[in-house]
Amino acid sequence: MSKTLILSGLLSGSLCCAGQVIAQTTDWLSYNNGLDGQRYSHLESINVANASQLGEICRVQIDGPASFHAGLIASGGLIYTNTSRTTVAIDARTCEVRWKYDYQPEEARCGGSNRGLALHNGRLYRGTCDGRLIALDAATGKLLWKNVIAVPALGESTSAVPLAWQNLVFMGIGGSEVGIRGRVMAYDATTGQELWRFHTIPMGDEIGANTWKRPETAKTGGGGVWGAMSLDVTRGELYVPVGNPWPDIDRDYRPGDNLFTDSVVVLDARTGALRWWHQVAPQDWMDFDLAAAPMLYRGNGARDYVAIGGKDGYLTVVDRDTHKQVFKTPVTTVEHIHDKPSREGTRMCPGYAGGVEWNGPALDRTTGNLIVGAVDICFIVTLGKATYKAGQLDFGGTVAPDGEATGWITAVDSETGEVKWRYHADKPVVAGITPTAGGVTFAGDLAGNFLVFESASGDLLHKVDVGGAMAGGVITYAIDDRQYVAFASGNISRNAFGDIGFPSVVIMTLNPENPPRAIDATVKDVQGIANGRLLFGEVCASCHGTDGNLVPNHPLSKLAAKMNLEDAVDYIKDPAVPMPNLYPDLIDDQAVLNVARYILEELN
Repeated sequence: MSKTLILSGLLSGSLCCAGQVIAQTTDWLSYNNGLDGQRYSHLESINVANASQLGEICRVQIDGPASFHAGLIASGGLIYTNTSRTTVAIDARTCEVRWKYDYQPEEARCGGSNRGLALHNGRLYRGTCDGRLIALDAATGKLLWKNVIAVPALGESTSAVPLAWQNLVFMGIGGSEVGIRGRVMAYDATTGQELWRFHTIPMGDEIGANTWKRPETAKTGGGGVWGAMSLDVTRGELYVPVGNPWPDIDRDYRPGDNLFTDSVVVLDARTGALRWWHQVAPQDWMDFDLAAAPMLYRGNGARDYVAIGGKDGYLTVVDRDTHKQVFKTPVTTVEHIHDKPSREGTRMCPGYAGGVEWNGPALDRTTGNLIVGAVDICFIVTLGKATYKAGQLDFGGTVAPDGEATGWITAVDSETGEVKWRYHADKPVVAGITPTAGGVTFAGDLAGNFLVFESASGDLLHKVDVGGAMAGGVITYAIDDRQYVAFASGNISRNAFGDIGFPSVVIMTLNPENPPRAIDATVKDVQGIANGRLLFGEVCASCHGTDGNLVPNHPLSKLAAKMNLEDAVDYIKDPAVPMPNLYPDLIDDQAVLNVARYILEELN
């Protein structure tokens, strides 16, 4: 075993007894390769000297045009991942599909985004597009149980990543923008029975209820959980990132600090009892919610920290013993921070799809740096007046991008917050960041660039156009002493600021021996307007909402009064910016007609 790997083991507590070395895992067993969220890999075969020799072995398209934000899990020679309705197991060396599970929704309202799944004791756990939590047999893809945990008619969604530990599955409910009351629950991993729940918006005599000065607004206060969570197994603490309050912009509707929105909430994993919290933006109106998993690490002097990447554009580190902020470092453009929005329009940077999204900071144990990706974009926010209607979007104003979107990857000293290096990406960086013991860090951007950096200096060692936006997992694993890198490519969603592409898993290794193989695992036998309903749910709903009314001032439910079928077809084929152009590369004439018919005949 190399000296580097032994040192890595010492840092991670993987060496125990004198003369005895505990083998490092070569798999990637959870969303962040560990319940602490660190995303670090002990593998070192791919290093600074040879990283430029990485090449593609194979790729597999797992779905038609759809959102693909999910993480990847590698275990036992298989990779598991998912889109909103599809879950797959593929060979981690050849991309051959071992099994595929296509979920059939039970509700008419079915969302289009999902951020991943959990693997535990031979089972996979994931949320569905219609508010269910399901368990699948990891060997066969067979459905083992299903539990209704959300109400889609109220705008509640299950797009978050479950976390599984000691026969418990933790899951959150999203939907802040439509006025849900957020919550996180624990379930029995074997039966699916709910064991406890914690409301992220307190009411009555619950701690924090007094921060909602108009108590009735807490019932629709938002606080959704739509990303990934982390867990400290030594303390039995669950770290939950909580989203923004509702309404997003009209903060006068809900006076007070609005706990526990825009907060990391720390719960007793066994009981759901509140331990402590840290709020990054009281009474938020700039969409500064938290979605990325809080990252847990131990620093000098046995100080325990939590690193928080937020849509406020900062990397914030908090001492987990004193609960005091240690440092707060900007990782994208942060300017024009105003006290409140105006009816004339207020410019802000970042927010509303800016800052750190659903993949947060990683810990490079070889340098002691935290490395995080971010979105660099500004917005014009205009204040309006909010009106609550169950399941319908109302920001309490409008938002519009102001300028082009780019991205940053930033390395920050984990003790001091000092910026060590930065990389300005062509397009936003929302994919996972993966540092390794080989001294290299893997990443990707929405322009469809796979990126490899020297971890210590930030020098770009390798850049490959992979033909589709990278918005999900980037992992590394080893099989038979050979190291691989796999990542999600292709994405169509409201964060599609760059390239798009079909959802695909791409696998790379050093000096591949044969030309890359391409496999298509998609089979769609749905026809006509039913096909239009399916495509709308997987593609259009991520921007327009499941009812078609998510985009302010552009409700699709009223489109039939303005357009006939021919006009709607023409617009879908040649849309105005910022709507992405999917025709003819991603959808054909028949698909365009099906979607147009669904919008005009069923949404109206």
